[in-house]
Amino acid sequence: MIGEPLTRLIHIKNAIVLIGEDHRPERADLLLKGEWITDIIPTGSEVSDARTIDGKDRLVMPGLVNAHTHGQFTLSRGLNERWTLEQLLNAFPHIGGGRGRIEFHRIAALLSAADCLRGGCTAVYDLFSEFPAPTVEGVSTVASAYAEAGMRAVIAPMMADRSFYEAIPGLQEALPKELAEEVERIRFAPHQFSIERSRELMNAWPVPRDRVKPALAPTIPHHCTDEFLVACRDLARDFDIGIQMHVAESRMQAVVAPSVHGRTAVNHLECLGLLGPKFTAAHGVWLDGDDIKRLGAHGASIAHNPSSNLRLGSGIAPARRFLDAGVNLAIGTDSAITGDSLGMLEATRMAALVSRMPERDTIRWLTSAEAFQAATIGGANALGFGKEIGVLAPGKAADLVLIDLSYGPFVPLRQPVNQLVYAESGASVRQVFVGGQLVYEDGTFHCFDYPAVVAEARRMAAEIDATTHHAAGFVSLLEPFVASFCGALAEKPQPVQRTL
Repeated sequence: MIGEPLTRLIHIKNAIVLIGEDHRPERADLLLKGEWITDIIPTGSEVSDARTIDGKDRLVMPGLVNAHTHGQFTLSRGLNERWTLEQLLNAFPHIGGGRGRIEFHRIAALLSAADCLRGGCTAVYDLFSEFPAPTVEGVSTVASAYAEAGMRAVIAPMMADRSFYEAIPGLQEALPKELAEEVERIRFAPHQFSIERSRELMNAWPVPRDRVKPALAPTIPHHCTDEFLVACRDLARDFDIGIQMHVAESRMQAVVAPSVHGRTAVNHLECLGLLGPKFTAAHGVWLDGDDIKRLGAHGASIAHNPSSNLRLGSGIAPARRFLDAGVNLAIGTDSAITGDSLGMLEATRMAALVSRMPERDTIRWLTSAEAFQAATIGGANALGFGKEIGVLAPGKAADLVLIDLSYGPFVPLRQPVNQLVYAESGASVRQVFVGGQLVYEDGTFHCFDYPAVVAEARRMAAEIDATTHHAAGFVSLLEPFVASFCGALAEKPQPVQRTL
């Protein structure tokens, strides 16, 4: 069916289909035409002039939605070991090597898309960074790469007007003189420049916005001046786009925010007018009860990244409390150097499991159905595709995944969603459709040359290693001072406890 026009009817016969917003499993047939699901009919129904797919031994689920990642760091895999978030941010001059090379952006984005698709993920919120400011060419290249791969995506240029070292009060002063002089030279562009670049990008968006669209990502509240945050707010309103920020990800961030803003980060963002249904807070591990209520009252989302939060020792986000407050809960993998895997089923399982740690009452643990809903409908809402994807029903986009039910975790089959969330890694994914187009099938990507991407990625990784040798040495000199200073800050008492 590759190369066939999307106008031809596709008939998926005799499958178990996760239907509707409650993802209830039913034996049924699916009809797809163009980009949409046209009907769900009783199995055995006769359909004429259709391309037929045998759904026997197949589960059809909606495509998963990755609400937070950084695709460019697929080229930095394997470089993280025993780093906190702050040590990771310190390492950016090394692990972010190649950020100025346009051809690197395309390959990294395609690698990210491949990892997502093979695990049943059809849409992604990708926060992409360039230094010292975003470029139209760079962000356009990433957007075009996701479109080339056949995915849905939201691409948000990640920006700041304070460096990591400027943003943490007292850090530069705590460094030895020669290192302090070096980090003083690390400067982001003035916020007016980044905003103007972003405005140019919105006006010159390179691909259709129904599939790949823009957003903004002022990276961390205290890394941005108030003037910058307000300008991002206004630009987002001008173009009716979303904003995603890293908020209260680590304990140190929760300590620093009041010293910079005079209040919590979420309280500050509310006062500046950034919160709303198009706002997503990534991580949110160290949010207090009042801030969780603020996000819920504004209809905002939280992109929950449980694997990354554990990998960096950041803590366990209180997912049940997010839902209690009416926050839209979504799930993300974070990047290939923090969450390591871009597999959304793995992230979904982790979200369900870690919800048990802060809650003694088992009734407050996330169920598999709640975790799956966060990974589909919750993510669709966070990305701004909420009326189109995350649900299998007539009139919804044909973003769907066929799972092999003969694969171990599904034998015998009793509760499909339960077994998907707790037992499946993505290895059973056989076919992936996005907008009615078959983009992945049994290890083959139909929209781009994956073996060529692998070869290029290996070549580029060798080049990055060779050209970032000096940066790696500089980062290693800074690391003990950053770890010591930020670790001491993080020891200050907090009103919430998110680590065990």
